[in-house]
This record gives sequence, C-alpha cells and structure tokens, in this order.
Amino acid sequence: MARRGDTIELAVLGLLHEGPMHGYELRKRLNLMLGWGRLLSYGSLYPALKKMLRGNLIEETVPSGPQSRRQRIVYQVTDLGTEEFSRLMSEVGPTAWEDDNFDIRFRFFSSTDMEIRLRVLEGRRSRLQERLDRVQRELAMTQAEADRYAAELQRHGVESVEREVRWLSELINAERSVQQATPGPETPTTAAPSAPS
Repeated sequence: MARRGDTIELAVLGLLHEGPMHGYELRKRLNLMLGWGRLLSYGSLYPALKKMLRGNLIEETVPSGPQSRRQRIVYQVTDLGTEEFSRLMSEVGPTAWEDDNFDIRFRFFSSTDMEIRLRVLEGRRSRLQERLDRVQRELAMTQAEADRYAAELQRHGVESVEREVRWLSELINAERSVQQATPGPETPTTAAPSAPS
C-alpha cells in the first residue's frame, strides 16, 4: 500500500513538472486532484515539500520584483526531481493501481509510456474485478438478512465498481486501438481514414 507521503510526492512532482508554482497554488491544485474526500492541509503539504527540498527533488526561489509584505516562495522541480517523477510513473505493480495512487498516476498518464499505461489500467481493472466478485458474493449471502438500507448501500457499491470496470475496459480498448494503429519502425504509414460525414 502506498504511503500518503509517497502519493503527495508523486502529485507534487507531477504538478511542478508542468511548471513552477507557489505553495498556495500547489495546495489548491493538489486538493482539486485529490478530491473532496482527501483534502490536503498545509500541515501535510509543507513537511512533504521540506523533505523533497532536502532530497534535491525540488528547489525554491523568491521571485524578483515588487513584493507584498510576505514573499511568496515558488517551487520548481530539479533535474533529479524530473528523473524521480519519471521513475515513479514507470513503476507498475500493486501500488500503481491502489485507490490512493491510481487517480494521481492517471492524472499524469500523458507523461507515461503506452505499455505502462496499459499495465496499470489492466492491473486496476483486475483489482476492481476481484473486489466486485467479493462484494457480489457478500451481497448474495447477506441480502436476506440485511435491512433495506444496508442492501441499498451494498447495491450502490456494486454499481460504482461495475461502472469503473466498464470505464477502465473502454480506456484499455482505446489504448490498444492506438497501439495497433501506430506504425512500428518498419511498417509503412498509410493515410488515416477520413471522418464520417
């Protein structure tokens, strides 16, 4: 299971990979990415930033020019941080498709090789399918015993996982279509079919 600090590090490196930003903007963008259920406090963000500064993954600068009373520190990724981001994004395995880590990795999929994207998507789908099978078995066993609201909650859980499994299957099929349509180094390119009118 990925530690929260590792998830924050991946998210920070990914955002700073897109461009420098100050702490307030970084926290705002991280909270949008993490979702309302996992809001990030400054008490979690700044220790993570300090650790990343010590590790030379990011650096801080103070912009020149007129400043307000309090100078805003701008964070940017270093070359070492860029390498670490690439390494983290190329990892495949259980931590890549866990609930806490998958959303962050998916947000930065454009920085990832297609083969890695496929392996992460397939791993996530497999994990959810296992979860779905378990929940459906439990639902079948407890449906007679459960009250109406407990049964509704279980049904809602099943539908949510089924919806995500369908979504992942569509993404995997789309990735495979692109993969098959992409010519290899020795395959001649052909004109793409025109869009239907």
